Amino acid sequence: MRRLQLVTVLVDEYDPAIRFFVDVLGFELVADDSALTRAGVGKRWVVVRPRGAQTGLLLARADGAGQQRAVGAQTPGRVGFFLEVDDFEAALRRMRDAAVVFLGEPRSEPYGRVVVFLDVAGNRWDLLERLG
Repeated sequence: MRRLQLVTVLVDEYDPAIRFFVDVLGFELVADDSALTRAGVGKRWVVVRPRGAQTGLLLARADGAGQQRAVGAQTPGRVGFFLEVDDFEAALRRMRDAAVVFLGEPRSEPYGRVVVFLDVAGNRWDLLERLG
């Protein structure tokens, strides 16, 4: 096995999710293509990823009640995603300027600086700058 290529993040709508990940977090839009569900319903294949990364996020619009309930609760009550940055203060400032919701204040841990934030769907992420 070579690498983890994609992780799915369920979202309510594609375009607000794209704006959040591309415009706010600075990810690159790798793909935005038309596709069909197994039932023949139109959908989009939307992939974003941090610039220079190999692993990306597949932004999938929730289809049906079960998936809709999972939007923002893919890892209920836990941080499920970790975004490592080189310049914590610059990333924090940019995200605050974009009105990203933070759960608490930044703190120092033995492994680095960290603060929890919510993505456009309500999932919890760590914004993280590792020490050393």
